[in-house]
Parts: sequence; structure tokens; C-alpha cells
Amino acid sequence: MQHKTEASLVGEEYEVEVGPVAHGGHCVARTDSGRVLFVRHTLPGERVVARVTEGEETSRFLRADAVEILEPSKDRIEAPCPFSGPGKCGGCDWQHVAPGAQRRLKAAVITEQLSRLAGLTPEEAGWDGTVVPAPGDKVAKGEVPAWRTRVQYAIDAEGHAGLRKHRSHEVQTVDHCLIAAPEVTELGIEQREWPRIASVEAIAAVGSTDRQVVLTPRPGGRLPIVELDKPVSVLRVGEKDQQIHRVHGRPFVRERAAGRTWRVAEGGFWQVHPKAADLLVEAVMQGLMPRKGDMALDLYCGVGLFAGALAERVGDKGAVLGIESSKRAVADARHNLGDLDRVRIEQGKVESVLPCTGITEADVIVLDPPRVGAGKQTVRHVASLGARRIAYVACDPAALARDLKYFAGEGYRVTTLRAFDLFPVTHHVECVAILKPAAKGL
Repeated sequence: MQHKTEASLVGEEYEVEVGPVAHGGHCVARTDSGRVLFVRHTLPGERVVARVTEGEETSRFLRADAVEILEPSKDRIEAPCPFSGPGKCGGCDWQHVAPGAQRRLKAAVITEQLSRLAGLTPEEAGWDGTVVPAPGDKVAKGEVPAWRTRVQYAIDAEGHAGLRKHRSHEVQTVDHCLIAAPEVTELGIEQREWPRIASVEAIAAVGSTDRQVVLTPRPGGRLPIVELDKPVSVLRVGEKDQQIHRVHGRPFVRERAAGRTWRVAEGGFWQVHPKAADLLVEAVMQGLMPRKGDMALDLYCGVGLFAGALAERVGDKGAVLGIESSKRAVADARHNLGDLDRVRIEQGKVESVLPCTGITEADVIVLDPPRVGAGKQTVRHVASLGARRIAYVACDPAALARDLKYFAGEGYRVTTLRAFDLFPVTHHVECVAILKPAAKGL
């Protein structure tokens, strides 16, 4: 608990009627005086006692936790995880919500962001209003899918593994993270001590037996001898250069998706849900419908997942250009797609590299930007290439909605939108939007 200063409202409690869900894993409520509260651990329609966790007299809004449920929602369940709740682990947002209701909350957030930031109804976006679970993730009330193949454990001062509390550097120690994939859990990280270590990232590849841990020592800390319950590669983050260095084992893991094996080096980006890569490739390819001979772009291409799928479909007479800012990911993408002459991967920021490629037109484009979105400048350039279809993969509905608004200004409209629950029990959701030039109609 923070120390209360003169103007701080931390620790104050309000009895409130909870309003709609908001983007970020909380719901909106108002105090009797009209002050806005963002309340975690609650649900729309509940009456709760909300205790302020952040905010001052002058703040535009306050953050709070629901510490007492006076009138529960019918969608409320007992949180399956003992480490979930006010003041505890911040990794999950919706442990207290029935699985189907979690997806309805995410759908409500997407609907609200589309309306507010893009001026679109679900119908105008070509979306049926549902958030679809990944295969195998439909679980009974009170159960949690174990989906997370990459877990970043924080280590407390005593060397115990845990996860950060919400908006805090404090560590909630855990003996079992329910959303961690079985292949992560079986490494036994939560059961051992990690002296002189600040964090341990555990990675379990999909489609291979590769396991990896990336250790970040505390300043001046030496690495312990790492003996886990399964064979594992060990990497470390250098104190001086903050780069990842191999300690022993392979410096990469091999992931399997879209009919290929993908090398992902040194803790590089890969979808966290085991079904995500295949699901997203399928959704993107169904939406783009690439043809033989097409010129295709894969922007923010990572290790080349969409570029590889595009290359197979455009054939020998087609061409695929991937652009990615991470040097390590570019090296992986070039390795992964080295057998495909029609693929070229360029390294650098999309907004800098794309204008320098000499490409003035493209047939199909996929972009999978980071959480902040692509932005106005990149959207303008992408739209200028005149693609007949663009696929936009987004892990943040607010960034997606903003960019859809920019695309609309450049003559592109969204024709279909699909939403996938690839981050169960958290507020995150993945969307795939397909855009076409507005002038050409359907």
C-alpha cells in the first residue's frame, strides 16, 4: 500500500454501482460526487466497495480494486487461481469471470473502440460481434486453459519466483501459474530458488521439444548453476550491453506452424498461444486470397510467418517482401525462408524502409504491427500502393480502430473483422481485419 500524501486518495473506499467494461481489464464506475473510477476485480452491473489504489484529489480518474462484492453479477465465479485478487498477481484480469462472459467483455471493448475511434458499428466493420476461443480452450466454469508458452517470472529479493502485481514492481510469489502451458510448468521454475537473479523468462516451443530460459541477473549477480526438471537451453541478459547471450544449449527454439519449422532465436517474438500462429495464418490467407504471381508485402514480419505462407501461395512468378526492425528476427526470417528465392527480407523500421524499397504497387499486404499500431504515416504509404486487399493483425483494439480510421481517410474500408481469444483470462484480444479499396465496392 502506498503512503498517503496530503492529496492522495489511495486507500479511500467508495460504494459504487459498476458500469461498462473499459479497455484495460477494468470497469468504469462513478462515485456519488461524479468522480470516475477504473475498478478491477469486478463486472458490469455489480455493486461493490471500491478501494482506491492510485490517484489524487486532482486526478482525472482514480484506479481502484473491488474489495467487497455487495451485489454480484451472474457471470461472477470463484477465481480458480489463489493468487488472483486485489493486491495480488496482475497477470490475469478476468479470473473471477465465467469463460463465455470473458469473451463477451472483450467483444464489448472491441465494439466500443470501433465506435469511438473509427466511427464504425460491428456491422459496418463486417464483424459478427463474437470473440472466438482457440480450439481446445472451451473450458468449464471454474477452469482455466493452460495456454501461455512464454512466461516472464519476476524473482523477489529472497530468490523466489513469482509474477508482478498490477501496475507495480512488487512480486507476488506463486507455486503454480494456472495459465502457463504444461511444458512451461514442468520445467519446475516456481519450485526452485534463484539467488542473484532478477527475472527468468521460460519458453516452451510448439511442435518441438525445445525449452529455453532467459535469465536476467541482478546488478553484479553471478549466474547460478541451472538444473531444471527438463532439458533446457540457458541464455542470459548481459548487464552492460542488455543483449542476450548463450550460456549453454541452442540459442534458439524451433516452432512449428503453417507447415514449416521456424527458428526463433534468443527470446525473439513468437505468438504466445500454442494455436495462435496457425489460426492467424489461416485467417489472414482466407481474407487476402493471394493469387499466383502476386506481389505481396509482410510488414513487421518478425521471423517470417506470414511471408512464408504468402510465398507458397504467390508461386514462382510472385514475390514477397518482408520488413522487420529487429536484426535478430531478420536473421531468423532469412534462415527460415532461405529455400524460397521469391522472398526478400529487409531490416529496419517499416516507416523508414518501405519508402526506400522502390516498390510503388503491391497486390496484397499483411501488417502485424506492435501494440501501438502502424500510425498515420505508415497507413498512408501502405494505402498508396493500391493493394486489392490488406490484412491487419492487431493485438490492441484501440490501435486497430485508430488505424482503421486512417485507412478510411486513404480510401480503404474494412470488409471483414474477426476476433480471437488468444489471451484467455486477460483483457487482451487478437483481431484480423481485411480491408479493400472503398471505390471498388465489394
